[in-house]
Amino acid sequence: MAKKSKKTGASSSIVINKKARFDYHLDEPFDAGLVLEGWEVKSLRQGKVQLIDSYVLLKDGEAWLVGGLITPLATASCHVPADPRRDRKLLLKRRELARLFGQTQQVGFTCVCTQLHWKKHLVKARICLARGKKDFDKRAATKEREWNIEKQRVMGRG
Repeated sequence: MAKKSKKTGASSSIVINKKARFDYHLDEPFDAGLVLEGWEVKSLRQGKVQLIDSYVLLKDGEAWLVGGLITPLATASCHVPADPRRDRKLLLKRRELARLFGQTQQVGFTCVCTQLHWKKHLVKARICLARGKKDFDKRAATKEREWNIEKQRVMGRG
């Protein structure tokens, strides 16, 4: 019987927060572990998660994912109360936490979750230091994206 060939350390995306990339200039990414309950892992495997209005809260020397929605499955255990919007603890090294605390104390910086992904059998959250975009930055990014699409169309015809 042949074994499945998997790359070691391969990661596959669960959900991507596209709104964060639109609203912020993303600077420095960190991968953090996520403290989850059993029903939450089952929901993640089904893809029932949203990161639209989520952010990372840094307090008391810990990092927390706030506002992420993990919808419970109908077949989840009924003897455990399921709170879809509960705050979830992020697991980071001390140096990473110190770096995040130092950067977010500066004016204009925040920390957002951009992606949840599998790393082997573990769920990881990709969090980034971010600076907010102004409206004219968003318009310029949209104009550039549309120009690149139009350029590809013209190059394809010629």
